Amino acid sequence: MGDSVRILVGTTTGNTQYVAEEAQFQLKEAGGAAEILPMDELDAGVFAGGGTFLVCVSTYGYGDVPANAKKLYESLVKDKPDLSTVRYGLISLGDSSHAQTFCFAGRRFDQILQKLGARRLGEVLNHDASSGVMPEEAASSWMQGWAPGALEVVAV
Repeated sequence: MGDSVRILVGTTTGNTQYVAEEAQFQLKEAGGAAEILPMDELDAGVFAGGGTFLVCVSTYGYGDVPANAKKLYESLVKDKPDLSTVRYGLISLGDSSHAQTFCFAGRRFDQILQKLGARRLGEVLNHDASSGVMPEEAASSWMQGWAPGALEVVAV
């Protein structure tokens, strides 16, 4: 399943859903397939079997993961699955007016995924709500660089 990406969405207000839909569109344009999975009912088991994932998450409150992403994040921390067959990209939404906690939810996912052996593809897109650029526009540009590598079939 090298040409399919699972897009995991952690959001409070719904903005991250639009980013995920843009990412899905860009992956299809690049000749791949993508499935959007809201994090609501997910736990670490979503990564079983490995594959390529795109984590789209916003930061809420004081650097917290959104309510719908807590179960997945806590499951990764508690269960500590081996994610050595997982490749992932990360789009993190935040607001730099909250400088101390800017994009913290994304950082938390990035740290736990790497700690568990997952391999990040490319740099993290940290979108700043104060930038004046719509998050889906930023994601569209970022995806054009990320999608080709994400869709490469990797021999495991």
